[in-house]
Amino acid sequence: MILPIHVIWGCVPEIARGCVDMTNASSTYLSIAIGAVVGTLISLWVYKIQKNTTIKQEETLRRITDLEESHDKVLKSIEQFQNHQERVLSEILSLDRKIDAIIEQKNNR
Repeated sequence: MILPIHVIWGCVPEIARGCVDMTNASSTYLSIAIGAVVGTLISLWVYKIQKNTTIKQEETLRRITDLEESHDKVLKSIEQFQNHQERVLSEILSLDRKIDAIIEQKNNR
């Protein structure tokens, strides 16, 4: 079992006794392994941040949609109230004209 490790890693003092120094091949493989682990951790960290950002954006879009619907309801309610006020005003003006006409008729007699 130790022999295949020496073939892959070269002389690694931590694995094989009798090695004085790590060879270039084993340091390269170790660097690649450490780089892969660090790269994976960074990729997972970025993925998690993007996933959280996406969730927050979707929640914000949902709230905006809810606000738009509420805004539309308020605008329709204001429009209905304004139409009602215009009808009431026209009725008041109509009554005012009728009262003026009645007063004028009494003054003309």
